[in-house]
Amino acid sequence: MRFIVNGPTTIHGTISVRGAKNAALPLLAAGLALDAPVTITRVPAIEDVARMVEIMERLGAVVSRGADGTLQVNAAALRSGDLPADLTGKLRACTILLGPLLARFGRAVLPQPGGCTIGQRPIDLFVDGFRAFGIEVTEEGDVTRFVGTPHAARYVFPVVSVTGTETLLLLAARTPGESAIENAAMEPEIPALAAFLNGCGARIEGAGTPTIRITGVDHLTSGTVACIPDRIETVAFAALVAACGGDLEITECAPAHVAVPLKLLTAMGAEVVADSVAGTIHIRATPPLRAVAIRTHEYPGLATDAQPPLTVALTQAQGVALVHETIYEGRLLFVDKLNKMGANIILCDPHRCIVDGPRRLHGTTLESPDIRAGIALLIAAACAHGRSTIANAYQIDRGFANIEERLRSIGVDIRREDS
Repeated sequence: MRFIVNGPTTIHGTISVRGAKNAALPLLAAGLALDAPVTITRVPAIEDVARMVEIMERLGAVVSRGADGTLQVNAAALRSGDLPADLTGKLRACTILLGPLLARFGRAVLPQPGGCTIGQRPIDLFVDGFRAFGIEVTEEGDVTRFVGTPHAARYVFPVVSVTGTETLLLLAARTPGESAIENAAMEPEIPALAAFLNGCGARIEGAGTPTIRITGVDHLTSGTVACIPDRIETVAFAALVAACGGDLEITECAPAHVAVPLKLLTAMGAEVVADSVAGTIHIRATPPLRAVAIRTHEYPGLATDAQPPLTVALTQAQGVALVHETIYEGRLLFVDKLNKMGANIILCDPHRCIVDGPRRLHGTTLESPDIRAGIALLIAAACAHGRSTIANAYQIDRGFANIEERLRSIGVDIRREDS
């Protein structure tokens, strides 16, 4: 599948934010740790969620689909800790399942996981963490085997890892004794996961801070939870306005979770009014805005996933800006595609680029390399002159639900067609 976009356009109207992909996946994994069914609402209808559900069903879980993005997970009949190789190659986040699988079975098998190719995301963090909890880890080619009865432990992450924090949190919650995770990730999805587990009987303190303390329990009861709003989707919509110009009301979002990117957009000259009580952001922009330097960092800094849309906005801003991507060394490689559209971006090294704007972008044919670069290319196509074709729509569908219909509702001339 591919997207066809005709630009340029001016953005106008109202758009709502869906539940967060990065919240839905760990909550689904948590369903395997519970002794009773869990109901998750506001689950985004995206491909990564579909792959996670497929994997869980292959393991023996029963996943029921309801209306309005509701999923119910019943893992009572879970029968295996062997993750299927034909599906793990499509979803790197499947590693989150290792925590509850080891807590329940004391064994798991992980073929090489897939997902976005944006740099190194070493599984060494998981291996070292599991070993600290008493799990024996052996690697045989592309397969990693985990065996052992977990015990309580203290583990200090050498580098901050969101998925690593979630995985060990799910393991520790069902492992009797006092455990601690230090240098833990603080992204909003972490305290959201911990709050849900606590509601099911877990004893977790400090989630959302660098140190999480867990008193493991033998059983977790049923519960209901809603996915928090997708902060990356929120930034993408705001960056779309900054790049194209216009006036947009973003609803059903969490402004507090995107405080840094909103400050950057304000510094660029956009008018931003955020209402945390109402869950809305009103953004108005008339290009060219002003260029500002951006630097990614672990939360509460600028999320690496939010960088590509903001980099596109900088191509339409007046001045020269440094973009410093501190997390993934492959995240900036998509800027060559923006240059093909007419941008003036110098890639200094895998972590830094210089954007000189504004530049008139022109439509062309491109391929989406990953989720975040994919949405950035759609934003670029919306502000470019002429027709753009964005191939490999699947990558965008992995993280953004019904994106063409939603963008069309706010003025973007976009359609989906078979390749």
